[in-house]
Amino acid sequence: MDSSQDPHQHTPGLSPHLHNVLTDLHRRPYPHVPNPPLCKKRASVALILRVRPTYNHWPNPTDLDIGIGDPDLSVEDRLDDFFAQSWVKYGDPEVLFIKRASRPGDRWTGHVALPGGKRDPEDEDDKAAAIREASEEIGLDLTTDDCICVGNLPERVVTTSWGSVPLMVLCPFVFITTRSDSPMLRLQPTEVASTHWIPLRALLSPSLRTVEHVDMSQRFARQGGFLTRLAVRSMLGWMQFSAVRLLPAETVQCTSIPGFVPDEQNSKGSSLISRFKSWCLSNQADSGDLNRPLLLWGLTLGILADFLDMLPPHTTVQQWKYPTFTAPDLRFIVSILTYNLRKRNARMVKSGARPTSDTALDAESAALSVTPGSNTSKHDDNEVGIGGLGVGRYYGPSDRASDGTSYAVGIMLRGYYQRLRVAIYVFVAWRMALGSAAAITAWRVIRRRLR
Repeated sequence: MDSSQDPHQHTPGLSPHLHNVLTDLHRRPYPHVPNPPLCKKRASVALILRVRPTYNHWPNPTDLDIGIGDPDLSVEDRLDDFFAQSWVKYGDPEVLFIKRASRPGDRWTGHVALPGGKRDPEDEDDKAAAIREASEEIGLDLTTDDCICVGNLPERVVTTSWGSVPLMVLCPFVFITTRSDSPMLRLQPTEVASTHWIPLRALLSPSLRTVEHVDMSQRFARQGGFLTRLAVRSMLGWMQFSAVRLLPAETVQCTSIPGFVPDEQNSKGSSLISRFKSWCLSNQADSGDLNRPLLLWGLTLGILADFLDMLPPHTTVQQWKYPTFTAPDLRFIVSILTYNLRKRNARMVKSGARPTSDTALDAESAALSVTPGSNTSKHDDNEVGIGGLGVGRYYGPSDRASDGTSYAVGIMLRGYYQRLRVAIYVFVAWRMALGSAAAITAWRVIRRRLR
């Protein structure tokens, strides 16, 4: 079809909406969250945006030198000038993700994430940590004149699985590059396996919603070893979390990482025993596989949920699914025990003062509100941790702004993990009763035949 007949070529996409979101983030920054007691670690990540020009609206060289990088201009003026350009207005906004390199013992090995890492003592603040980590991991300088630091997203406390022990405070910062071309990226082989520019349209698409399966038996590796993990895996199956399948618009592979080109020894395969043990390991064990689908889930999806819900059609929360298990009987028990709670939380979301555009819902952490004068030790242990069954707490100031709106409240998950624990206890009792009944029946049959 002739491109001149394309009805969408003169229709602005997400860029005008993105402009409004970024301006609002700059005007209303989220508050600083201090470290909870006995937790000193802080980490920062960079949510890096760009606008990819489309075929029918290509940038002219004369349009690029318009003073966007003028340090004397305010952030809002620079955003206004950038989004006023025709190629930006009709362009396709994208987010930069990394796929972490596979490293033994790393709980986030092979995961899709945002560039970032732990704050060092020499970092001036949390934003400086995000800038330094982006430079070290992917070689992107976020301090140049063609990059705008817009603001931050809700900070959150990441905790251990099944518990309330805080590990670190995670601080997301939003940047946008005003370049029309792709910046050259230098990937650190020990940290990053690949980088991927993902269109916002793909992140918002309901058709790309899927699930990630996580092996929860790995938490028993130290206590009982391989056999214990096998028993737990056989009984519980996989734990299932909401995820988004990523469709990259541009990918850069770190070809110098080990295993990028399979050697002759690995290409011959492994023994039957090794394959059986690999089946009992976490699904992240084969995360180095280049053919494995890119899935956004967990902590990174929770960060993106804060951002994506600000964009139309504002349905990220509705598309999100509650964590559950693959074992059919456990799944049924979870559904029954959480039915009323899920309905109640859904009503609370709909009746909120502000749309759920800032609700952090993920498989690993959540940002809870703290009212003035409240005691943080009294929070319900009902939010999510590293492995999906821990606590994520918001230790900062009140979640309510002067205009009465609220943000970063994990309403959908309130009380859910408490019910999930009860469901597991009921499930274990049910399986034990079922096994006992089967054993008694089998013994009776054997006795009859022996008579």
